[in-house]
Amino acid sequence: MSLRPHCPGRASALQRARNRAAENTADPLWPARLAGDLRELDATWQVSAEVCADAAWAARAAGNSVLGVLRPELVTAEGPDPVTARTYRHLYLSGLRYDFRCAALQQLVERLPRDAFAVLDCYSRALYAFALLGQSHQEGLAVMEEVLAEAGEHTKTLHVLLHGLWLGQDLDQGAERLLALSSRPALATGSDPIVLFRVAGALRRLGRYNEGLGAIDRAIDCLPPGDTSVHADLVRERSLICVARDLHQHWSTRALNGVLS
Repeated sequence: MSLRPHCPGRASALQRARNRAAENTADPLWPARLAGDLRELDATWQVSAEVCADAAWAARAAGNSVLGVLRPELVTAEGPDPVTARTYRHLYLSGLRYDFRCAALQQLVERLPRDAFAVLDCYSRALYAFALLGQSHQEGLAVMEEVLAEAGEHTKTLHVLLHGLWLGQDLDQGAERLLALSSRPALATGSDPIVLFRVAGALRRLGRYNEGLGAIDRAIDCLPPGDTSVHADLVRERSLICVARDLHQHWSTRALNGVLS
């Protein structure tokens, strides 16, 4: 019997499902067990998104990517029930996202049956938008707006869209759109290192180097002590901002000297 939405044991059951998924990724059956747990909880798309995104990340970090244990056919097939089908879809598409396999993610979603594609949950559509945005496909902006109209302040969904805007270097006003998205309440906490990291990259693209340095330094400060998962990415972004700033100053000085000579 599934637990009702406000059942006192629901939160603890959900935490057990999270822990079991994250701790047993070496077992190839862990996605099926997670699907069973989420089915038992009658999980919403929001809960599924949160649990599956974290589980896919934990599996990848442990060297057990979900892409190695699930087949694409499980994503495009109808599935035994809606929650199981959604779980496999969230897991596999998240795995593709974390590996930056944007084209593969786009193609997989577009291989879904027409009726399934038409009723995709909000998080799956966000992942589809990520795939388009990450390839700088302008149509991804329209998909993003549709997702935003439904997502509200669901943090995981907003992070997926922010990731796509960050990756899509040639999007129309991509940096400006990223900054606007980062100002939404769910993201504008000032303490999320990933948001600050992406904001710093957008500021660099806009030539706002000192602001970018401030954002990336805050991002580094916000990392938990000893966290190595994204530290190198943050340090690399800081180096890019410094190089871009120095080059800008160099060429500005040369141009000014040329005018004065």
